[in-house]
Amino acid sequence: MPGRIYTKLLDLAQDQHGYLRAEDVREAGFDPKRLVDYERHGVAERVAYGVYRMKGIPPDELDEYMRAALWPMGAGVLSHETALDLYELCDVNPAGIDMTVPRSYRTHRPVPALYRMHRRDLASEQTGRLRGLPIVTPLRAILDGIDDHVRGELIEQAIQTAEQQSLITPDGAIRARDALAARRLGAAHERYGRGAFLGDRGSYTSK
Repeated sequence: MPGRIYTKLLDLAQDQHGYLRAEDVREAGFDPKRLVDYERHGVAERVAYGVYRMKGIPPDELDEYMRAALWPMGAGVLSHETALDLYELCDVNPAGIDMTVPRSYRTHRPVPALYRMHRRDLASEQTGRLRGLPIVTPLRAILDGIDDHVRGELIEQAIQTAEQQSLITPDGAIRARDALAARRLGAAHERYGRGAFLGDRGSYTSK
């Protein structure tokens, strides 16, 4: 089904690992019903509500991540352990695909078991693109990992790696280390009750 519009949409899908939303087609100035026609003619596959994959673009190693980000009506941003892994900041091994959606997002569809959805209203400066994927910034990924109780040694590794690769600013590194220290302090208070931390390494004595 080659033609000017098909070629234009195929080029658009190329930048999104083969995926198109109805909204993408509309924003490109075309009728989103074309995706339904493409599915009928066997050149596109409907993978979620309003999301199609153009068969003319072979799947790649990032295919599943793009599909996950588009599943919540295109509102997903890869985050938490998934973002730490994609940035190769630490030796984390995500059990699923983490994505952050706006707090206002609602769906009646069953969420696929592979997807772990987190709710946060992200500012524009907290998101970006990595190899075409919508993803939080390295600093936001580290802070997400702290909030999500990723092991402390992995967070320390992520901060160090991000510093070495200039992916976070010195102020960002301080913020991340302060957040990790606060998490450890809070965990110790929960475990031991009232007490005091002594020394730079956080040794503890109860009162």
